[in-house]
Amino acid sequence: MQPDPGAAGPPRPLPELDAWNRAFWTGGAGGRLLIARCGDCGYWIHPPGPICPRCHSREVAPQPVSGRGRLLTFTVNHQPWHPAFPPPYVIALVELEEQPLLRLVSNVVDCDPDSVRLGMPLEVRFEPVEDVHIPLFRPLAAG
Repeated sequence: MQPDPGAAGPPRPLPELDAWNRAFWTGGAGGRLLIARCGDCGYWIHPPGPICPRCHSREVAPQPVSGRGRLLTFTVNHQPWHPAFPPPYVIALVELEEQPLLRLVSNVVDCDPDSVRLGMPLEVRFEPVEDVHIPLFRPLAAG
């Protein structure tokens, strides 16, 4: 069973927003996954920061990505570590299609944890919590 974002219960721990990560955590309000990108060399940067690690430019700004990727690796957690996350749930490393090595740690939702497979295509969906929109990933819809 997956956590129900609409169910009342203990609050999800939320990230502390700052100037560099705010777009990533709030872009889902507009249905967009925003990732920092270098304006000089085009390199995507996550986690976001002020300097491009590839060319050292400071011309870094959030840009929308497709929200599609593939499941690089995962684990199914069966421990009740936090009351906001009843087990089992999938902790995943998702590689976005925009660039090799552009990876996000997230959860795979909207499917049975036993059906999750390496390499499966995924798409983002957002869980709104207070002023942030948590990017989660679900199996890519066919078609």
